[in-house]
Amino acid sequence: MTVMTVTGSTSTRATGGAPALVAVAHGSRDPRALSTVSALLDRVRALRPGLPVHLGHIELNEPLLPDTLAALGDGPAVLVPLLLSRGHHVKRDIPAMAAASPARTRVAAPLGPHPLLVDALHDRLLEAGWPTRAPRDAAVVLAAAGSRDPDSRTDTTRTASLLAARLGVPVLPAYASAASPTVPDAVRTLMSRGHRRVAVASYFTAPGRFATESTAAAPWTAASPLGTHPAMAHLLLHRYDEAVNPITGGASIRWATATP
Repeated sequence: MTVMTVTGSTSTRATGGAPALVAVAHGSRDPRALSTVSALLDRVRALRPGLPVHLGHIELNEPLLPDTLAALGDGPAVLVPLLLSRGHHVKRDIPAMAAASPARTRVAAPLGPHPLLVDALHDRLLEAGWPTRAPRDAAVVLAAAGSRDPDSRTDTTRTASLLAARLGVPVLPAYASAASPTVPDAVRTLMSRGHRRVAVASYFTAPGRFATESTAAAPWTAASPLGTHPAMAHLLLHRYDEAVNPITGGASIRWATATP
């Protein structure tokens, strides 16, 4: 297992008075999603002892994000979307919920694209049987949730390019909904180009319907979702640190407060 460390992300420095980290998950009817996200946040707590870490969902699961933020009162919080690209939830839903809360908030960048995600995707493929040296007729479909937002497609395509560079084989992004190509269409495209062994990499934070449907289309190996891979915990803290320290993190974010 290879995990790229990010300076400051695993520090055990004192966190007294630090803004709370609120991980924002989408929510799912699949009970495995909530248990996976909860286990991931336990990894985050182990990496940064003393940092207040909370969970809020956009929909489908409790606690919902507005309830999590209400429980924090008017304290500071950094919202880290457990989402892998820019899209409507990142640009609209999460900022709107944050602005309506009494907490003083910053919304961090989504998790992707980032090299740490490529670490996790690579390891998940290896766990599923991807060979150390890929055969010449191998290729990968990067199965993502999908969005109508073009920025989301740009971000997923970037991750596909990074993964292709890591594996040395073609990686074609595909989507479970709202965008094309679909995962079955991407599999057919690669096979029509002479790639007889096509694997599906699950570009999902946790198990759920989309991940299950996507891996079912794999003609060869199918990787598990990113889940509790160590790189995910490191990346969560990296996004948090970027938002807390905008000068060193490279972001320019102001603390937001609810409008009276």
